[in-house]
Amino acid sequence: MAKSIWPSDDKTETLLIAAKQGDVDAVNRLLERHRVSVRRLVEMRLDRKVQRRVDVSDVVQDVLLEASGRLEKYLDDPAMAFHLWIRQIAWDRIIDTYRRHRVSAKRNMDREQAMVIPAGQDQSSVELAAQLWDPGPTPAAAATQREIATKVEAAIEQLGEQDREMILMRHYEHLSNLEIAEVLGVNPPAASMRYLRAIRRLRELLENESGDEYAP
Repeated sequence: MAKSIWPSDDKTETLLIAAKQGDVDAVNRLLERHRVSVRRLVEMRLDRKVQRRVDVSDVVQDVLLEASGRLEKYLDDPAMAFHLWIRQIAWDRIIDTYRRHRVSAKRNMDREQAMVIPAGQDQSSVELAAQLWDPGPTPAAAATQREIATKVEAAIEQLGEQDREMILMRHYEHLSNLEIAEVLGVNPPAASMRYLRAIRRLRELLENESGDEYAP
């Protein structure tokens, strides 16, 4: 699986220890270390129409400010990995931003959280397309894979909320099964079953869309 959008835990753990000991510089470095990851999450998951009205940098800054204010409490009782904790703050901010700027939306809010990725170009889509259907390493096959990647993106947006979240967390945020289980508050086998179900439904959508042409 591709590398997670979040920094590795090694350096983060060192900074957390220093922050707990009152090192203000460590706190600043800890938050800055996660700025790019938070930004990628916001750019990926905040509705396109909202992004035309809201500066992503402002959303990211709000997330980091909130994390800074809540850090002491987190350090006293770190219930989850730091990157998952700050991810949850970011996700709550994404939802809040969406609600404030799309109040008139009639459909369910979470269903409006469309992927914000360049159609057919995002590497994660290509990698997922390769997992679902691998035609081999020829130039023609690579072009076909990019075509399937576009279809994959469209199919993901047709999935039910839970299935779509599983695919996005696994293949676009690149969270591990253990991390997804922690985010969802379920055990790893349950998270794995949800993921397998989501992949199965994604395949079914692709098969229904394309017939046997791109069947996995």
